[in-house]
Amino acid sequence: MQIIRYPDKKEWGSYLQRPHRDASELRDTVRGVLSDVRSRGDEAVKEYELKFDKVSLQSLQVSQTEMQEAEALVSEKLKAAIQLAHDNIERFHRAQQFHGEKIQTQPGVLCWQKSVAIERVGLYIPGGTAPLFSTVLMLATPAKIAGCKDIILCSPPNREGKLHPAILVSARIAGVDRIYKIGGVQAIGAMAYGTESVPKVSKIFGPGNQFVTAAKQEVSLHDVAIDMPAGPSEVAVMADDSANAEFVAADLLSQAEHGIDSQAVMFTDSEQLAETVSHEVERQLNLLPRKEIAAQSLQYSRIIVVNNLEEVIDITNEYAPEHLILAMRDYMKVAERVVNAGSVFLGNYSCESAGDYASGTNHTLPTSGYAKAYSGVNLDSFCRKITFQELTAEGIRNIGPAVELMAEAEHLDAHRQAMTVRLKAIEK
Repeated sequence: MQIIRYPDKKEWGSYLQRPHRDASELRDTVRGVLSDVRSRGDEAVKEYELKFDKVSLQSLQVSQTEMQEAEALVSEKLKAAIQLAHDNIERFHRAQQFHGEKIQTQPGVLCWQKSVAIERVGLYIPGGTAPLFSTVLMLATPAKIAGCKDIILCSPPNREGKLHPAILVSARIAGVDRIYKIGGVQAIGAMAYGTESVPKVSKIFGPGNQFVTAAKQEVSLHDVAIDMPAGPSEVAVMADDSANAEFVAADLLSQAEHGIDSQAVMFTDSEQLAETVSHEVERQLNLLPRKEIAAQSLQYSRIIVVNNLEEVIDITNEYAPEHLILAMRDYMKVAERVVNAGSVFLGNYSCESAGDYASGTNHTLPTSGYAKAYSGVNLDSFCRKITFQELTAEGIRNIGPAVELMAEAEHLDAHRQAMTVRLKAIEK
């Protein structure tokens, strides 16, 4: 890994840049596919499945027979691991349930909130080189807890027209209602607009390649909500001289193997640790089955050595990583000063892999610096908050004159009149 030593603060921005992908050239392709799916429905979806996934499908929905086949193909040990992960994710997200309180803002004025589940949500689960069945758990589990009535899942099939069996088993465990063998832009279009087979959803969740990301952004402009802006996955490690170099290198590589445009960075005030970790990364890289992917990702990755702990904290908050590992002596104190991150892993034993799979926190997180403004997926992602207010005659007397004055000052006479007629009525 490239080591950058003691950069001036004015240069930090250039060293913190993510791998840049110009999406403008694929916009026309994405819009064309979306428009076609919108107008021709299932017929268009099947044509694009043949074109992009190289499979001719008679039916888009996964059958009960296919679900049973998947159950037989997944080992009991893996099923137990998936169940353990689901139970932890469920436990953590169930604790996030909203309990609204009725507030009397003035005598006679009562206000409160109610949390209401989004009725129908769509989940996109990538297939490809790494079928992310763990993401099924991360999205469907909180959707079920929230009370979503209809949970739709789309994932690209293989050339035999099948989904990865672990995706289907995870969907069954997490409570997905309907599963479709559709990938890419056509899946996003099907869920955004609805087809003869796929119902239109209100919000789409899940990661994907640059085409899926562009499609989600496109449909979010007019047709459907999405979870968050998304880019390539990333990790940052904050480390001091107490860090275990072998652990840190393994964490950096676990991120690098996600994809060729993933990014792994380390911030430290120890030049010796930087050298040790760099050598350890090279050693472990050669042992990986996905060595070629990780090696390409490491081109975008770097170790940055700064002057002291203060600068380690500052540069990390400026980077605003999706995943942040604190491999530090006083990690709890440092954690209090972390303000920009998607999910934080504390101490030498808290590897990102734990959160990716089974600790219970959600792994669908903001990337590309969006952690400065966005949260990761949580229970609220699947809910809306509706506010209520109830006013009595006493309440009208208490706030009515203020409402009249404010409406008049904004030159909204009908607003003022709606209050005035009530004030007059209660004075009779």
